[in-house]
Amino acid sequence: MKMQKIREMTGSELDNMLGDLRKERLNLHIQSRTGQLENPAKFNQIRKDIARIQTEQNTRKVSGSVK
Repeated sequence: MKMQKIREMTGSELDNMLGDLRKERLNLHIQSRTGQLENPAKFNQIRKDIARIQTEQNTRKVSGSVK
């Protein structure tokens, strides 16, 4: 996910997306432990997307601009 797309989202959309990504990361972790993971690169992509969303949330909190 691109940062531009993340910046255009509202705070509640970011919260929902973050929750969905965390659930997906958990599912991928379980798949990796059971040997069913087909695309290991997806795990890293989700981890980076979570970090991008958290970065944007922290930036908004510091600057005081809530969309």
